[in-house]
Amino acid sequence: MNKLAQRPAFAPVQGRKGAAKPTPSQRRWLKRGLRQAGGKLPLFDETGRRVNERTVRSCIENGWAEPWFANPIKPDWLVCKLTEAGRSLL
Repeated sequence: MNKLAQRPAFAPVQGRKGAAKPTPSQRRWLKRGLRQAGGKLPLFDETGRRVNERTVRSCIENGWAEPWFANPIKPDWLVCKLTEAGRSLL
């Protein structure tokens, strides 16, 4: 079983929403959701590399992104969308 499947689903941590400022890489990733329908956040960066899982998970923990749906083809890939908190941050 892969490591991602063993991890619990992440939900925003109570009291942390909006408490932190995004890093440059988090901000770059979140900004890309502004150009997509429904605020969909990309799985890959501009060079074709997968977005770092820590970037994705920390944005979810801070309430700037949220899981959108389960990917049946690649269940270990976390498909996310921008939240209103994420939009207002940018």
